[in-house]
Amino acid sequence: MTVTKIKNMEEFAAVSGLSRPTISKFFNDPQSVRPSTRTRIEEALERFDYRPNIYAVNQNRQLTKTIGIVVPYLADPFFAEIARNIETRCIEEGYSPSLFSSHGRQEQENDILETLRSMKPAGVLIAPLGRISDKAFIERFCKDVPTVLFDSKLEDVGQVFIGSDNMQFTSMMVEYLNRSGDAPCFFEMKTPTNPNARKRRQAYIEAMKRLGHQPKIVQVDGVGWDFEEIGHRGGLEALNNDRFETSTVLCSNDRLAIGFLAACYQKGVRVGLKENCHLRVAGHDNHPFSKFTCPSLTTVSQDYAAISEKSVRMLFDLIASETSDSAHKDTLFEGKLVMRDSA
Repeated sequence: MTVTKIKNMEEFAAVSGLSRPTISKFFNDPQSVRPSTRTRIEEALERFDYRPNIYAVNQNRQLTKTIGIVVPYLADPFFAEIARNIETRCIEEGYSPSLFSSHGRQEQENDILETLRSMKPAGVLIAPLGRISDKAFIERFCKDVPTVLFDSKLEDVGQVFIGSDNMQFTSMMVEYLNRSGDAPCFFEMKTPTNPNARKRRQAYIEAMKRLGHQPKIVQVDGVGWDFEEIGHRGGLEALNNDRFETSTVLCSNDRLAIGFLAACYQKGVRVGLKENCHLRVAGHDNHPFSKFTCPSLTTVSQDYAAISEKSVRMLFDLIASETSDSAHKDTLFEGKLVMRDSA
């Protein structure tokens, strides 16, 4: 049997046998209608396969001026700096930012989004956990609330993603390290927490092969967001077992590199460019602490300000839009090489 296509809420109200205000009240807050009415509407939603344009609904209800900001690990200065930039821009535009940290836990991330849903925010900016995120849960949230994803991409989730071009800046770093010394080994976690790490590994492999070198990947145990501890512990194990086949080590991120530099110091392995040095070490991200390591860390800088500015601007565009465009838009910013004493 062919089901008539429902075009708008008025048509859905008519086929459901309920009033337009009752339907609108349900979509604003399902708990605001009687249980029997809620069941009737939910059955009609299944029968007619109808989903309202939530963005258009939002134009007709009183939204708060709240902007939700969700990051995976606020103790990380990288996310703290991104959040600071986003908060500043939201305040400048007359919004009230509310900042949340999921602390690397999927259930915490889901709870935060449920809390935000109840707050009826104007919009939300979220840096998902990545591999351990509940993708379906976040996808449903993005369909109901204007949402911009940044830093960590979940494939086919949400309308907008803003981040860094991991393939570009890893390739750039590999090319630089090859030009200036031994081809690098790649130091990473066996089970990367963030999907950006997988892109960096792939870019490393492709760049090494393009330059005529065999990729040499050194993986270490560790899960979660304690990257410095994982880099230190895994670095000691790798150094003790002579797992690095060249005199150059490219770390998947700066926090791993910071832990690895501590392992090198503990083992008496000199890092840098001087004649008595044994290794060159580089990372990714230009973490706020990377210029204060000893030696200071060669890295690739993400454009914090540009990512923050673009994320907020795209969110405001979604909030102002009267239609829910299903086309997904990615914006990727290139990184810049930051040459310091470690490489």
